[in-house]
Amino acid sequence: MTVTELKGNKKRYLNLLLLADEQEDMIDRYLDRGTMYVLDDGGVRAECVVTDEGGGIIEIKNIAVSPGYQGRGYGRALIDFVAGKYSGRYSAVQVGTGDSPATVPFYEKCGFVRSHVIPGFFTENYDHPIYDGGVLLRDMVYLRRML
Repeated sequence: MTVTELKGNKKRYLNLLLLADEQEDMIDRYLDRGTMYVLDDGGVRAECVVTDEGGGIIEIKNIAVSPGYQGRGYGRALIDFVAGKYSGRYSAVQVGTGDSPATVPFYEKCGFVRSHVIPGFFTENYDHPIYDGGVLLRDMVYLRRML
């Protein structure tokens, strides 16, 4: 298993990016300014995009694992890679997600704790309702892990 930084043509992995953020114009808001990593294990299995949010904070803006490979530790491996790579240069890594029973527990198992909430983020920024685990997403929940 190897994780490498992708330079150029990040949209070639649009299908993976859309698994985590299902509206392309929302991805366009951070893709160019973010650093993208791909995890290869006999083929690309996962990706993540990391941005510098200032104040010693980096954010995982997008992280996705190919459907046939979910639940095999690839997402956790990417998070641990990011934490290790940026440790010492940043104080924390954060993620923003919907308040879903499918995603929040995953991040908590990876060492994240709830930080803050942006009310109405999904309903105000997406052109269609977003559901995750059968739950309509309204607010953006931020979780943070100290580095």
